[in-house]
Amino acid sequence: MAPITVGDVIPDGTVSYFDEQDQMQSVSVHSLAKGKKVILFAVPGAFTPTCSTKHVPGFIEKADELKSKGVDEILCISVNDPFVMKAWAKTYPENKHVKFLADGAGKYTHSLGLELDLSEKGLGVRSRRGVHGLRC
Repeated sequence: MAPITVGDVIPDGTVSYFDEQDQMQSVSVHSLAKGKKVILFAVPGAFTPTCSTKHVPGFIEKADELKSKGVDEILCISVNDPFVMKAWAKTYPENKHVKFLADGAGKYTHSLGLELDLSEKGLGVRSRRGVHGLRC
């Protein structure tokens, strides 16, 4: 499967996250994005050095600027379970706008054609890094 490209309508899929009341939610990506301008960025894994020090902080730092340009949601997705994503999100206490989404089994990542096999490094199948504007 070829990865999604600019202008593609993305497939729907289910992801999980913990809401403000600390309740786990499983929702469709289309329901998160319906009627909104959304940035979805994917990273290979929570707590990985480059993702933790470069990718996520960059989106957190630019969140207000992105919001001022009409972006409604900034979504970070990774092939990790929701508990790991919740713990990772807590390492960014200054974050107000980036939502951390879990694609635990990598099914949604696969549907996007963005899987990356890092088994040789002991990490299994993960997501490639990438940033995508959503069209549902």
